[in-house]
Amino acid sequence: MLNLGHRNMAQTSKPSAIIVGTGPGGLASALLLAHSGVEVTMFEKESKVGGRTKLVHQDGFTFDRGPTFFHYPEVIEEIFQAIGLDAHKELGLMPLDPMYRLVFGAGGHIDATSDLEEMTERIRELAGDKNANGFKNYVTQNRKKLNLSKQCLQTPWSSPRDILTKRAIRVATVLKPWSSVAGDLGKHFDDERVRLAMSFQTKYLGMSPFHAPSLFTILAFLEYEHGIFHAKGGLGSITARMGEIAQDMGVKIHCDTPVKSLIYEGKTVTGVRIEGKEVMADKVVVNADFAHAMTTLVPNEKRKKWSNKKLEKKGYSCSTFMLYLGVDKQYDLPHHQIFASSQYEKNLEEITNHRLTWDDPSVYVQNASITDDSLAPEGHSTVYVLVPVPNTHDSIVWDDIKADYRDLIIKQLAKLGYDDIEDHIVSESIVTPDDWGASDIYRGAVFNLTHDLKQMLWRRPHNRFEEANNLYIVGGGTHPGSGLPTIFESARISSKLLLADLGIRADWNGVDSWFQDVRRPKVKPRNHVPAKASKGASGDGHAA
Repeated sequence: MLNLGHRNMAQTSKPSAIIVGTGPGGLASALLLAHSGVEVTMFEKESKVGGRTKLVHQDGFTFDRGPTFFHYPEVIEEIFQAIGLDAHKELGLMPLDPMYRLVFGAGGHIDATSDLEEMTERIRELAGDKNANGFKNYVTQNRKKLNLSKQCLQTPWSSPRDILTKRAIRVATVLKPWSSVAGDLGKHFDDERVRLAMSFQTKYLGMSPFHAPSLFTILAFLEYEHGIFHAKGGLGSITARMGEIAQDMGVKIHCDTPVKSLIYEGKTVTGVRIEGKEVMADKVVVNADFAHAMTTLVPNEKRKKWSNKKLEKKGYSCSTFMLYLGVDKQYDLPHHQIFASSQYEKNLEEITNHRLTWDDPSVYVQNASITDDSLAPEGHSTVYVLVPVPNTHDSIVWDDIKADYRDLIIKQLAKLGYDDIEDHIVSESIVTPDDWGASDIYRGAVFNLTHDLKQMLWRRPHNRFEEANNLYIVGGGTHPGSGLPTIFESARISSKLLLADLGIRADWNGVDSWFQDVRRPKVKPRNHVPAKASKGASGDGHAA
């Protein structure tokens, strides 16, 4: 039972921060801040940590609620290095090869691999020499694009003036803001199946490759360059482990404790209200769906740029229709499979225009039990099914159609080798966009604000929130965007800003605790007691 009363954390000997929400971004922030000498308290409305990145237990089966794989581990590796730990050892990351199988409605399939020479030959076999050579050029171009854009993605953007910085000028040599992902890939590949293999990853942003800026050709490249990973026990085990480490470092995590509102003194956020109580702190970090958090935690009169009226007009990602199936057999099929509709472009257009695809929809399926036998009873399997669909809209009433749509998707699974799955389902649950919306996700848009040029960089909600003092944002709704690697990056950016605003120069075990080419704010250093690092950490939690 939590009984904080009117507690003023800001009066303790250490600087203090409250984190609202315990998703992956909030947990990463907690690790970095606690290691740097900040007293951290987290409030979570659910019964366990993780946000959408957590495990669901159902009739003896274990499913990931949301994301099912990990890619581009560099960011989380550096966050764990900063606190003196090894991410791969702590999180049980297992590389997958093949990464996934792409089955094309237009004919053929390809098993994607991070072995670049082997992938080149598989493309040659599928689509000929021209596309194989195009893949080599694609890899070279995107390796350069990532190297030049990385600093922009790892640095906060606060105004259009940032376009004139060295980091922006460097990346301008490879960016084509007038071009889409699909348009850029057309220069490398004349086979639509290969273009699809290099572009479906824009769905991680909830966008169509025909609308996503050409920068995001790097998404597929990150997979081919660095591979993708499964976490033993399900991807949700990652956030559970991060929560344990945070508590070992002294972070106080209060589950089943929803925050009712932020506390303001003028334009300055000074704490949060929980169940009629007030908890004060030096800084507040919000790790929640951005639009939902703004419309429920912050009075509308405190927001001009992000008012309720303006939020309604913003662009939001697609949603997902989910099936979590427990089956009484095992399938000798790849861990991940994607069926790409024979009418893929039409499928994407329908989603964008709030129309539901009934004719050959694209489907993603995870057969995690082929890799991880801890997720289902012996001889059984978990089958996780995700279908990209429009976010919530008055024209789609899911309670009226979800049973019929479920039947359609079950039939689609035969195209991925699950011919008899209907006869073997022993446990089943369905999640629709309306369900996502009811779980505090604005419009059920699970990938948050879209990532078009109107909602990127300084036009996205700032990491150091621009409409309040002492308030920081982490998660898919801020820079650099949605997807686990970028959510972790948002946590690192916001943590650097928060620590600098407290006058703390943190020792992150060789990892930069500030940004290149950005002036550190001049703040008088505070005297405080440094935090102890987690048990087994090589760092000492020192913040000078």
